[in-house]
Amino acid sequence: MAPPQHDPRRPYKRPAISDQQRRRDSALHTQSARRADAQARARSLANSLLSPQPPPSSPAASDQPPPSPDARDERGHDPTVADVASATAKLRGPDQRRWFARQIMLPEWMVDAPPHLARDWHVSARPAGKRCMVVSSNGITISRLRNGTILHRFPSALPNGSKRGLSGPASSYSILDCIFHEPDETYYIVDMICWRGYSLYDCTAEFRFFWVNSKLMETSAGDPPSTYHRYRFSAVPMYESTLDGLQAAYSGSTPYVKDGLLFYNKHAHYQAGITPLTLVWKDNICSQYLLDTDSEGQVPTEQHVVLELQEDGKLVTSDDPPIAFGSLDNEFIQKSNLRPGNLLRFSVRDESVKLVDGKMEIGELQLAGKLNRSRTFADSLSKVLFQYAARHAPLRIEDLVASVQSNSMEIESTDVEMQG
Repeated sequence: MAPPQHDPRRPYKRPAISDQQRRRDSALHTQSARRADAQARARSLANSLLSPQPPPSSPAASDQPPPSPDARDERGHDPTVADVASATAKLRGPDQRRWFARQIMLPEWMVDAPPHLARDWHVSARPAGKRCMVVSSNGITISRLRNGTILHRFPSALPNGSKRGLSGPASSYSILDCIFHEPDETYYIVDMICWRGYSLYDCTAEFRFFWVNSKLMETSAGDPPSTYHRYRFSAVPMYESTLDGLQAAYSGSTPYVKDGLLFYNKHAHYQAGITPLTLVWKDNICSQYLLDTDSEGQVPTEQHVVLELQEDGKLVTSDDPPIAFGSLDNEFIQKSNLRPGNLLRFSVRDESVKLVDGKMEIGELQLAGKLNRSRTFADSLSKVLFQYAARHAPLRIEDLVASVQSNSMEIESTDVEMQG
């Protein structure tokens, strides 16, 4: 189904319902001022990904989580590779899941169409599957899920990914951000963090996507599986967010099951954690999973949100800094046998929700249950907003088309003025 065509003479009128654009501008400004030692960050992450998991019975050496690859101590010094890898190897349970989940770049949900969508953004059809990081080094390839669990340990045709494919220093490593698509047992590459020891943390998305395609072609990683190449790797097609590109991503055929569209700001660096410089958007045409479901797989009548219980009783999102949507009193917490860090599911009545100046306020939360340990983080603010909008005033493919057309009209108008 092709995106519907709008009359280009009609202005784009959908009003913004959030402050997402302000946060995008802030993120672009912050990344230019935060150029850490990219090589050290990549090396620390690679060592952590390659480190063996502790046995379930071994106690963690410390209650403190290991430093992030881009963290600094109180003296302003970067943690060493050994610091990060050693501390990470000792983690288990929730601490391990949280640490690894913070190393991957996670998109915000597209609540409002960004201005200059056609000029500043790429778009792709997101594969359905398991998001993971893949590292190849020393003749082995390891993939880890967002919670740090090893998904596969296998030989691959990635650089130094198998004993047969060793070239250059054996310890040279590559790190890919992938989605594993089970139906065809393929790792679809959505981003590249490092290639043969060269870090791409501080490279723009536009450059990283160029490298994904060019470097993958230098290997046989895209070939069918073999003895020394257990799983195939394939780059997700990336398009300019023009009308043609949007239609290709939305309506074009893919070898994988689609789960919405991914948008990348061309100027964005690879930033661990949630960022407004990458966005995910869905409707019920390009995804089977538009609305969240309950524990039985059914779409509930009322919207559900997942929040984390903090020490002071506040219920917060996974954003940095977190957004509080309510709180629980100590008596209820003790009576319900709840603990700080628990993820709790709440139902939200429509009449209790207010949108004020781009902020979402929830007047009443009704506890619906406690989540199991496989879940790592609470919902983000953008996800809560997207789910609310999807039920009431969704951002439609027509709105994205109209936004792109509006961008084109602005460019044409500027060209005419310059010629005049």
